[in-house]
Amino acid sequence: MSYKRIPLHDFKDAFSTTIELSSVALGGQVLSVSDEFFAEAFHLLLVEPAPSLKGQFGPKGALFSGWESRRHNPNYDWCIIKLVTAGSISGFDIDTSHFNGNEAPEASVDILYSPDGTAPEVYDPRWEELLPKVTLGPSSRHLFGVQPSKGINYVKLNMYPDGGIARFRVYGLVTPVFPPDTSAIFDLAHVFAGGRVVYTSDQHFGVGSNLILPGRGKDMGDGWETKRSRAPGHKDWAIIRLGDVGYLSQVEIDTAHFKGNFPESCELHAVNRPDNLVPTDLPADEWTPILPRTKLGPHRQHFFQLERHAVEGKSYTHVKITIYPDGGIKRVRLLGQRATGATAQAADAVNGPSELAEEVPPTSGRPVQTVKGPAIPALPLTAEAFAPFGKVVQAYADVNAVPDPRHTRITGANQRTATKFHKLALLASSYPEHARADATAGLSVYRCRPIDVRPGGEWEVKLLERHPYTNQAFIPMGGGSGVAADVDALEDPGTRYLVIVAKNGPDDRPALASMRAFTASAGQGIVYDTGVWHHPMAALHKNMDFTCVETQIGNGDRLDCEIVDLDGTAGYYRVQIPIA
Repeated sequence: MSYKRIPLHDFKDAFSTTIELSSVALGGQVLSVSDEFFAEAFHLLLVEPAPSLKGQFGPKGALFSGWESRRHNPNYDWCIIKLVTAGSISGFDIDTSHFNGNEAPEASVDILYSPDGTAPEVYDPRWEELLPKVTLGPSSRHLFGVQPSKGINYVKLNMYPDGGIARFRVYGLVTPVFPPDTSAIFDLAHVFAGGRVVYTSDQHFGVGSNLILPGRGKDMGDGWETKRSRAPGHKDWAIIRLGDVGYLSQVEIDTAHFKGNFPESCELHAVNRPDNLVPTDLPADEWTPILPRTKLGPHRQHFFQLERHAVEGKSYTHVKITIYPDGGIKRVRLLGQRATGATAQAADAVNGPSELAEEVPPTSGRPVQTVKGPAIPALPLTAEAFAPFGKVVQAYADVNAVPDPRHTRITGANQRTATKFHKLALLASSYPEHARADATAGLSVYRCRPIDVRPGGEWEVKLLERHPYTNQAFIPMGGGSGVAADVDALEDPGTRYLVIVAKNGPDDRPALASMRAFTASAGQGIVYDTGVWHHPMAALHKNMDFTCVETQIGNGDRLDCEIVDLDGTAGYYRVQIPIA
């Protein structure tokens, strides 16, 4: 027999780690259909289960969420479906939910590969039968496993002789699509790159395979969401198999639409398994931590640089995301480059080891070979990623997307024409007792001209500073000073600026391995925590003015600021700035 029926209770074992290749969430679409008089065929590919519309009627009769054709077909009805990308098909779910008395009695499935993507006709001689004619029953799901058939991008669902089918799901694996440049950085976990979610601890409300789908989804229904836990110390997890062994550099964790049920925090671990098999009981010490436990916020994209010491020059096949204690995540993007065919130098460019650069002729003598320091990505600024270094000050269009929502007070203001986000950051100072009497808080303004970014978006970090006794806030004001004679005042306001920070090291100097870079918008202010090393404000593209809120002794001539010129002998750290 070329197929087997699979009991519904065995769905997890049969299909939970496969991809729903036909889903509209991936871009699957109905191209043509023989008849859809009572209910349109596009319903077949919808993500959500078919709802009951019992008792609801339209001009043609009772309403159904599914595909339903006229009665009395002397032959059969058909529907041609285009898969958004080619894949290997291993099974089907033909669901007749809520069709009772008008369900399709029988169905079969044909497959086809069109190399140039030209849509086939119904009688195209290239159609091959993959699932022979099978019997269906009323209002039930029918699962079928088949011998995997590779490289398929079109499917034809046939029902005999007519009737209704609620949902049609094609399961299998994507034929990976990789950038032609092996040094390109892309999402190695993406479904189109061949990524797969192979294990989940729980998927009560939303399945783990949603984590690697394209886009940001439409509601909480197309993410991964676990049930609420009441057990102390509980955690949930999902394991993602990368589309190819790769060098990782950064991660995006998206909690879109999860506003009151996002995880409190998460962490990432990775492993390289040559056999591509990861047992669920793999010992903890075989997993490498690549992102420490980090707080998450509601309804937004979080961008984190992975730990350099953990990913530098190391390739991985699987990543485990652990959430505490439970909750929902929409997407996980694991950015890096393929290790297959990649050179060591290309891997270093992503993950940070110093590399040889061009020879630079000195003023005298023979040429001196310089080196490039580690590269770090400038990621979009979010409160969660910046938390180890300070606070982000900004408004939120959706008040349910505020960080730490249980402790942030939000009220209406200005006769209901404004929303106030209270005390997002507090001023702090810890001067020695003998200097406190001379310390005052005040506002200053910095006029910042754009930094000179190298071609390709690189910029070297040559110095850092810190304020040992105070925190310091910078609030963007835009560009220009309002003085007509000032040529700069005529320029458009700046839109982005660069934020570079590092923690203090054991030698009381910047711990360069902890350096992080962020791109901030003109709608975001920042507060550097006391003693945090940071680069002076760096405007991108255009002039920007900043109001600085700080506490100083006198005019800030003593105790207030410490500047360190970094040693570039082994190369300066290079911030990689995305092109706007």
